[in-house]
Amino acid sequence: MLQFKKIKTIYFAAITLIAGMVVSTEVVMAQNDTAKETYRPQYHFSPKAHWMNDPNGMVYLNGKYHLFFQYNPGGTTWGPMHWGHAISTDLLLWKEQPIALYPDSLGMIFSGSAVVDVNNTAGFGKNTLVAIYTYHNQKIEDAKTGLHQYQGIAYSKDEGKTWKKYESNPVLPNPGIWDFRDPKVNWNEESKQWVMTLATKQSVTFYGSKNLKSWTRLSEFGNKLGAHGGVWECPDLFSLVYNGVKKWVLLVSINPGGPNGGSATQYFIGNFDGKTFTPENTATRWIDYGADNYAGVTFAGTGNRRVFMGWMNNWQYANQVPTQSWRGANTLPRELKLITTGKTLSLASVPVKELSKIVQPSMVLNNLKGKRSYNLSSKIQKLNSRYMLELTTSNNTSFAIRLGNKEGDELIAGYDKKTNTIYVDRRKAGKVDFEKSFARKALAPRISSSKQLSLKMFVDAASLELFADNGLTVQTNVFFPNAPLNQLSVEAGQPINIKQLKISGISATKE
Repeated sequence: MLQFKKIKTIYFAAITLIAGMVVSTEVVMAQNDTAKETYRPQYHFSPKAHWMNDPNGMVYLNGKYHLFFQYNPGGTTWGPMHWGHAISTDLLLWKEQPIALYPDSLGMIFSGSAVVDVNNTAGFGKNTLVAIYTYHNQKIEDAKTGLHQYQGIAYSKDEGKTWKKYESNPVLPNPGIWDFRDPKVNWNEESKQWVMTLATKQSVTFYGSKNLKSWTRLSEFGNKLGAHGGVWECPDLFSLVYNGVKKWVLLVSINPGGPNGGSATQYFIGNFDGKTFTPENTATRWIDYGADNYAGVTFAGTGNRRVFMGWMNNWQYANQVPTQSWRGANTLPRELKLITTGKTLSLASVPVKELSKIVQPSMVLNNLKGKRSYNLSSKIQKLNSRYMLELTTSNNTSFAIRLGNKEGDELIAGYDKKTNTIYVDRRKAGKVDFEKSFARKALAPRISSSKQLSLKMFVDAASLELFADNGLTVQTNVFFPNAPLNQLSVEAGQPINIKQLKISGISATKE
């Protein structure tokens, strides 16, 4: 067995020193007015400065949502990973905190989760916040032993303000797997223990523990099921109640291999007996068909409610997107639910109800009939590229929703009846040449069979999140226009019947 505690490298000492120097200016948190930066999201979380990727350790405790995230305080591209930290009381207004976890002699701090240890199973104290995360040791990786990733824990007795790493880390050494990471831990009532869902190359492996310190392998899932175009990452296992019956949902992110290229997150629905996950449906299905929703997991501590957030980016171009002082943002928080379509049980996601707090009064148009196009530009001129558009059609014909500007940029979202697909086309939506694959038209199958099609779209400065048919089909895509998209029209090849159209402004949540 490796003597992990004796692994001392100048590499990580330097990382910690540099990070400390950077953060001594407090993550440049008193920077200029970030809300005015080009492409800065106005009602999504993004760090005030530097690089962010996967959401980590999302947990609800004493009226506060804690969001930790992969963070490089030394630059705007991926680098030495820390856990950044932000807190919200409503999932909307996030206040960035000092860095929670720093690299040390065992490695960088990769993705993981956090739990509230209500019954003091770990012995750190009742209601202690415990983080479970992957150490990634670059020194061992360079030696190509395959043992460079292993799991550690840290704990906080003051609701995440300060952290202490467990002195006997790692709690789960590497058994000889190159990709051995991203622990998502939940308490399992069936087996009366903590269950860790861990990404293990092209599968997930479940581990069990009574105390968060000693872990036993339970089972493995997924070697020949689902999508395998890239490595499996950031899994999450949780239950949802459907018609009085508990069902289990397993999320698995994959990169590359997504339905529209690069990163994406697939899901399985089935049963979990405290040891083994058994899927009811082995088809490959995606929680989001857009190009920019990755590594998403759910908050712990929210009871029967499951709130999901993802990283609004794609590894194909994440290091090249044309933002300035920061890179990375989160999707809107979404509540997950199960819906039956025909005889198939599917996972749907809808924006959380808390968003109503920042949605302004709607302009409502009813029963628009007989035209092939409707120019609505005057309705969004004063909304500062922040609005929600809700559209319901009654005749299910093909149509396109066009967002544009005087520069000639154009972002198109719509429905193609012939192929029964919902699409978002950003090929002409401003800056697209910073990476060869960015310019794309993302396609998604329409899952609902209803004759009435409904779309709900959230537009922020540089992102579009589209929810079709009550969240059965979802697309998230970022874009980078040369000027705000303040022109709007709905167009169809034949007269389109719009049962209802709503346009609502959205208030900014940036300080």
